[in-house]
Amino acid sequence: MWPIRGPRDFTTPAPLDGLTHMCGIAGAINLRGETVPDLDRRLAAMSALIAHRGPDGHGTWAHPNGHVGFAHRRLSIFDLTEHGRQPMAGPGGRVVTYNGEIYNWPEVRAELGGDWRTATDTEVLLRAHERWGHGAVDRLRGMFAYGLWDEQADELLLVRDRFGIKPLYYAQVGDVLCFASEAKALLPFLPAIETDRDGLKDYLAFQFCLAGKTLFAGVRELLPGHRLRIRNGTVTNERYWEVYYDLDWDHRETWFEERVEALLHDSVRLHLRSDVPVGAYVSGGLDSSAVAGLASIYGGGDPMRAFTGRFLEGPEYDESSYARIVAEERGLDLSVIDIGSDDFVREIARVVYHLDFPVAGPGSFPQFMVSQAAARDVKVILGGQGGDEVFGGYTRYLIAYFEQCIKAAIEGTADNGNFVVTYESIIPQLQSLRNYKPMLREFWREGLFEDLDRRYFRLVNRAPDVERLVRIEGDYDPFHAFSDVFNGPNVGHESYFDKMTHFDFKTLLPALLQVEDRVSMAHGLESRVPLLDHPLVELAATIPADVKFPGGRLKHVFARATRAAVPEQVARRKDKMGFPVPLVEWARGDARDYVHDVFSTERELFDNRSVLAALDGEAKFGRTFWGLFSLELWQQTFHDRARELRAAAETAEPEPAPERTP
Repeated sequence: MWPIRGPRDFTTPAPLDGLTHMCGIAGAINLRGETVPDLDRRLAAMSALIAHRGPDGHGTWAHPNGHVGFAHRRLSIFDLTEHGRQPMAGPGGRVVTYNGEIYNWPEVRAELGGDWRTATDTEVLLRAHERWGHGAVDRLRGMFAYGLWDEQADELLLVRDRFGIKPLYYAQVGDVLCFASEAKALLPFLPAIETDRDGLKDYLAFQFCLAGKTLFAGVRELLPGHRLRIRNGTVTNERYWEVYYDLDWDHRETWFEERVEALLHDSVRLHLRSDVPVGAYVSGGLDSSAVAGLASIYGGGDPMRAFTGRFLEGPEYDESSYARIVAEERGLDLSVIDIGSDDFVREIARVVYHLDFPVAGPGSFPQFMVSQAAARDVKVILGGQGGDEVFGGYTRYLIAYFEQCIKAAIEGTADNGNFVVTYESIIPQLQSLRNYKPMLREFWREGLFEDLDRRYFRLVNRAPDVERLVRIEGDYDPFHAFSDVFNGPNVGHESYFDKMTHFDFKTLLPALLQVEDRVSMAHGLESRVPLLDHPLVELAATIPADVKFPGGRLKHVFARATRAAVPEQVARRKDKMGFPVPLVEWARGDARDYVHDVFSTERELFDNRSVLAALDGEAKFGRTFWGLFSLELWQQTFHDRARELRAAAETAEPEPAPERTP
């Protein structure tokens, strides 16, 4: 087994530079088995457009027939020698380009046995496919996206991890299908860079797209837990993993707490495996505090580096005091990053560039800034992403159930779903809604006591706020795609709580993970999320809602399972706001000139003048301004510069890969 060396990518031309130079993959295949036109140049162009993902090495591979080829950008975490270079070839004519980490690779390697040429999980992945074929993915615990060419089967396999932690996009133009870690790498090969109108409708409703759509027409996202098989000119999209809500009525709350605690310890221990320094995000909330607290147990040696961000516009934008409590109790070396309007003006366009398209709200900006600071000290960082979706932590769940309690009180029954919740039991939790009065007002404006899917759609749907500012036609209705997920057959038909968390797990979580991946990889930082370990997630799906959410207590089991690792002041908080950004204050104040300049362009689909006129009436934590502001930046970054992207691809010159040791 050996690393393949091939043409080196080109340096991005000046109009698109200014990017930091981490691990990314790309490739192309002709479905008819014919030569991919300009394959070397195409691979070089895609490699260059994701160069920021891999500063530690790069390489390409092309099949002798020229009908399939791979590119790779490396961020070295394990086996920092040249032996870990990719694309990597193995016995039987298999070649892989791979992004991610397989945390249980030592255990899989021991099970496989035999002699090994490298100390990498890449070689383990190749050998696992040699032994188990398509079933290899079932043996893996981790985050990954990879393309694997199997010469004997004459098949290209594209695989994405169960939760969508690592990204994978693809586009087919004629007989050629290209794939890459980031959508931007595919844009030069599209007939035109255009907006997907149905994807835009999804974005306006949820601030993310559904069912594999993206905001780019012709670019698809491989869904989490899925793989593409490309063989004999046929592209087959298969789901290889699903979470099922087969509720366990045989165990009590204490058993679930003990199992969650044990699996959390095991996951954090595995996620700490690295040949480079590991740090942690600490936001002051339960999830990141639990991960950092558990990591401090297994870290050993010097205190673990931890990072948090804050804004100075007021206490509602600064939760660093809670992060300090965690750091002091768990012995963490905490850095607090101050973020201001000048950072916003300087960096926000870069954030949108790295995201590929806007997604999941303005939190991507402060995450970008904290990641930038963290990357100066560590190469791997742990985060708490996934806890809200897996264990039920969003305040809107409480809002939705409050309505059901009122309905139950009116109808004289408190029996709803698969558990009992009463008006009296939920009252103590309602102080968590203190900062959600605008959402409550909008939620109850119309449609009270409708069917559960309609009510939750109304709770998450943001489109009514922007419909008057957007000119978009078409018959597509995002509610139908929403309903397919919300009422999915694997969820069951009883629990409102499970339906809500399932929708967020399947849609919002991958969007948040897109942010997590992009803002970290923009700085050569690998972000790991220990709460998204599939044994833990599969267990959580079996916990009945009356155990997860008794009396409206959010993340009840998770809080109990982590109480030894999290300070009580943090664990009992009811005022956690996420990472709110003083965006509206900046847009009306220090960043006003910049914002007005951004909206000076006239658009076919958006009424930018009306957006500016509506800014004065925007709520403090409203999302209307951010949604349209980020869309305008996205259009300027990609649509208005489409010619530059295409020129970059046309002038790409493959060069020999440099011989160096990271």
